[in-house]
Amino acid sequence: MNYFDLYSLLKDKIAGDDDFVPIDQDSNLFNLSFKSHNYQILMGENKYVCPMHPATTYDPYNTENESDIVNEILDIHDSKVKENQEFKYHIFKPSKVDKADEIIIMFHGFNEKYWHKYLPWAKRLMDDTGKTVVLFPIAFHMNRAPHDWSNRRQMYDVCENRKKRFPNIVNASLSNVAISTRLHSKPERFFWSGLQTYYDILQLTSQIKSGQHPHIAATASIDIFSYSIGSLLAQILLMTNPDNIFQHTRLCMFCGGAVFNRMSPVSKFILDSESNVMLYSFIIEHLESHLKNNERLRHYFCSEHPEGINFRSMLNYKTMRQYREEVFNSLHNQIMAITLEKDTVVPPYEVANTLQGSARNIPVRVEILDFPYDYKHEDPFPQIENNKNEVNQCFDKVFNIATDFLK
Repeated sequence: MNYFDLYSLLKDKIAGDDDFVPIDQDSNLFNLSFKSHNYQILMGENKYVCPMHPATTYDPYNTENESDIVNEILDIHDSKVKENQEFKYHIFKPSKVDKADEIIIMFHGFNEKYWHKYLPWAKRLMDDTGKTVVLFPIAFHMNRAPHDWSNRRQMYDVCENRKKRFPNIVNASLSNVAISTRLHSKPERFFWSGLQTYYDILQLTSQIKSGQHPHIAATASIDIFSYSIGSLLAQILLMTNPDNIFQHTRLCMFCGGAVFNRMSPVSKFILDSESNVMLYSFIIEHLESHLKNNERLRHYFCSEHPEGINFRSMLNYKTMRQYREEVFNSLHNQIMAITLEKDTVVPPYEVANTLQGSARNIPVRVEILDFPYDYKHEDPFPQIENNKNEVNQCFDKVFNIATDFLK
């Protein structure tokens, strides 16, 4: 089935709340509940205890100077957001499979609210590899965010106020105003939500390995397909490899793989210019001073937390470059990237710089493709009837490469 047909078939299938949705005679969709055990790492608590270490630090939620930047809809304590504590994730599973012994976890991009564009990707991966595909949302994305943040009427007022406050702002939009405003106000949210998602994935894999998952066998192999910023999460998982969970994992990245400061996320669909400047300032220009002044942040980026070390190594191209390249060299048989020539958000040469190293001597496979129609990072397979045949062909090309690698 081609991309357009898959998109039409699946978009309506995921709309309901049913736990079980038959797709066709060969596959089914399951919607499973997940209760995060890790949300208390987020901003909003008065007392923090690291589960891995006895040290306790206090980090009250500081809202000073926020009121004139953040609308009351967005000015909330992150750790109290119910939608992020308990949510549903999706599984595509072949009909003939009882408990899957091979799975592919799929990670999405930044500021995503709906799984629609990913459904044909997941179905194609399942059909061509025979593996069960798990679509897992990043913290405060997809269905892990309050509904108000996607309410166009409410976000319109927030967006207009933001444009008035910052008259030179670029790419402010209804689509990105919620995440842009929140990251502009507190850019460290990028770290904490990323770490929560990292620990949520470990919670999921622990459920699987203990034999407690209803659809996945305890001995199941785990591979990953990631897109855009989801590739950063996937890379940190493989680089850290806690308890050797990902020792044999294969990772295929699509439109992703570069370190954070070599991406250009200013877009109506991702971040506006003001939030990007603030995030870059925090993560790249002043991270060292923030680590000195923030005891809890410093703790999670120290040697006691390898995931924090790897997170840090993926932020700035010039920071920890030798370490990062040694790790990717050790992983070169497990990872590959598919990039697009005209991708301005995650440029293909920056993906190669990161994965193949500054000397281009790391043998990680990086495929650079181009499509004969207008596309962009956020929408590589646009739903345009005039380009239907070309889009279908390019979709086939990308996922032929991906499924060959992940089989």
